[in-house]
Amino acid sequence: MNASQAPASSVGGGDLLLWVAVPYVCLAVFVAGHVWRYRRDQFGWTSHTSQLLEHRGLRWGGPLFHLGAFAVIGGHVVGLAVPSSWTRAVGIGEHAYHTAAVGLGTVAGLAMVTGLGMLCARRLLARRVRAGTSRSDKLLFPLLTATVLLGIAATGVHNVAGGGYDYRSTVSVWFRGLFTLQPQPEAVAGAPLLFQLHALSACLLFALWPFTRLVHVWSAPVGYLRRPYLVYRTGPYGPPPPGGMRPRRSPGSGTLVPDPGERAGHGRPG
Repeated sequence: MNASQAPASSVGGGDLLLWVAVPYVCLAVFVAGHVWRYRRDQFGWTSHTSQLLEHRGLRWGGPLFHLGAFAVIGGHVVGLAVPSSWTRAVGIGEHAYHTAAVGLGTVAGLAMVTGLGMLCARRLLARRVRAGTSRSDKLLFPLLTATVLLGIAATGVHNVAGGGYDYRSTVSVWFRGLFTLQPQPEAVAGAPLLFQLHALSACLLFALWPFTRLVHVWSAPVGYLRRPYLVYRTGPYGPPPPGGMRPRRSPGSGTLVPDPGERAGHGRPG
């Protein structure tokens, strides 16, 4: 009998707290926190980029982290949300699935952790970037790093160096049960410790998400595709003439005429 088939009566109070109460509290904070953040802090709903402070480390670390993160998230969606019976129905056996998942996941995980390491090193070593680190960043970066490293360690220990662990029959069952309102804490209670720690750190990361720079994930710049071009026009240079009125170009001609909106003594501010 595997962990997903264990009787619910064998689940203690600690398992109910860790695998039912904590995930639902984190999901509630995730949803309510985004609503609160959007209503109270729309101007802060950005990535808080520090590119102007230092760009060399960001040039390589940023793309590596983001591309790796997209691939890792996609792999988690398939591994956790898609039942194994569905992949078997389309002709993908368990061995083929796990071989592809471990291979592609290892490449994506290494890219993500390399990029994250470069970003963390940049934030620690670049004085101006370090000075601009917020309190939420000081919580986000260690928790994000721990979540990523725990996931890589779980894969490496159990599915690369070890004999293999079928998390789709345990952790995935527990994950899907949370969203169908049929939690099965017994499915994850018997999972290896590294998988459990990875799941708990991910729950905490979701709870912290709305209060950090991660909210920029939901702000894809789709509006830029429909935004009209910005028109730049050159104007006169240099100080205003003795009369105190800066000349402007007359519409439809190349003639410079005094700007009636400016009076003597109210020219260009010094």
